[in-house]
Amino acid sequence: MTPRGTRADEDAEDLDVEEVLALVNEDNGHHTPGDHVPPPTPHATGPDQPDRHTSDRHTSNRHTSDRHTSNQRASDRHQTDRAAKPDQSTSDRHHKATPWPEAREIAARAAVAARATGRAPVSVPLDAALGLALAAPLTALTDLPSFDTSAMDGWAIAGPGPWAVREGGVLAGHAEPEPLTDGEAVRIATGARIPPDTTAVLRSEHGRTDTKGQLHATREVQQGQDIRPRGQECRSGDHLLAVGTLVTPAVLGLAAAAGYDTLSAVPRPRVEVLVLGDELLTKGLPHGGLIRDALGPMLPPWLRALGAEVTAVRRLGDDAKALHKALTTSRADLVVTTGGTAAGPVDHVHPTLRRIGAELLVDSVKVRPGHPMLLARLKEHQHLVGLPGNPLAAVSGLLTLAEPLLRTLAARPAPEPYTLPLRDAAHGHPYDTRLIPVVLRGDHAVPLHYHGPAMLRGMAAADAVAVVPPGGIRAGQEAELLDLPWALAGIEVCFT
Repeated sequence: MTPRGTRADEDAEDLDVEEVLALVNEDNGHHTPGDHVPPPTPHATGPDQPDRHTSDRHTSNRHTSDRHTSNQRASDRHQTDRAAKPDQSTSDRHHKATPWPEAREIAARAAVAARATGRAPVSVPLDAALGLALAAPLTALTDLPSFDTSAMDGWAIAGPGPWAVREGGVLAGHAEPEPLTDGEAVRIATGARIPPDTTAVLRSEHGRTDTKGQLHATREVQQGQDIRPRGQECRSGDHLLAVGTLVTPAVLGLAAAAGYDTLSAVPRPRVEVLVLGDELLTKGLPHGGLIRDALGPMLPPWLRALGAEVTAVRRLGDDAKALHKALTTSRADLVVTTGGTAAGPVDHVHPTLRRIGAELLVDSVKVRPGHPMLLARLKEHQHLVGLPGNPLAAVSGLLTLAEPLLRTLAARPAPEPYTLPLRDAAHGHPYDTRLIPVVLRGDHAVPLHYHGPAMLRGMAAADAVAVVPPGGIRAGQEAELLDLPWALAGIEVCFT
């Protein structure tokens, strides 16, 4: 990591212009009554955090000059956020920004209310249930096992040995075999039905036959040895799993063994993605002021990993009428927009939400990157998450608002919070939470470079995201970590 007070251009945090101006207003004493504004702290500068007390310039991949100017055309607003001069409402939103932990709680509570009036449970075939949550308890429909079975390959024996070996054998899947008599044995396969009157199963490696065909045990045999009795795992009617249990591959196996063909599950939340911005290319190299759309390819699989069913990805450009029509006709449980959450001349999200009478639940969050994210209630059980246009800022919005909302809508259990010490210091914002991509190395987390709002290079290599409180975290200090959805599972499992 770069020492404190040193700029590292490859990591420099590309702050949104509205954020820069809001910070300048704070320095000029423009605070709302009751706001506590701590004095400037030297440790607020360093990698990814320009010293706003000494300079108003930031290294940016979207400008040919370091200087942010109020009249600069914001053609790169979507994934490098627009450089349009904010109006007074922008500064007001900065002061009204919701603390990061509170924003996550608001998103989860909004989903609880939506679920109460939302979609009913669905009956899902086993091969389509992976990743869903059970909407009804899983109760055994049969004994497990449903008959006495052999736990090993060997011989089913009756009474004390030696034993005369019956011709033939008992295989798995065959009808119930003939009973044994004392002193008799028969070859048996793992999983086969135990013949009536069997004393034990003698493993193949624990028995030998003599020249007369008699079977002898090479070690002591216990009554019931290597027999799985009927109902050993459960009896018909036993409670196996509770409502809300996440359907994993193991749950699918248990359900099948217990007699299920379908499961009652909470349906996946339906999500529609609206990609905003006239400056976006879907293929080829950037040219003529146009840039590649990183969010269109990234968001759908990420949302699926959070338990959603992505019903559509629509590219609307900077068209207020198209956005209005999309929001008023959407049947999704959640609409996710990209970009347009600031106050520039072509940022249409806030005006459109006001026009349709949406209720703003979160209007900007005290987090970097991603400060201008928002959460709105469109209808009784329909919400909108407005993501900033910068790619890493959009990821911050996913983790802050979309993840708790979708997890709760899908009835998935909340992950247990955990911490690890950081190997290197993580430099903090003076007032806001910061989210920094990290890799896990043994019992430490290592902060990654390239974590400015417009950058995905660090996130692409990350295992988790560290939650850095205002003021930063020293090397060796514990940090809360948020797992990324692909970090603990294979890609195919995670994104199914």
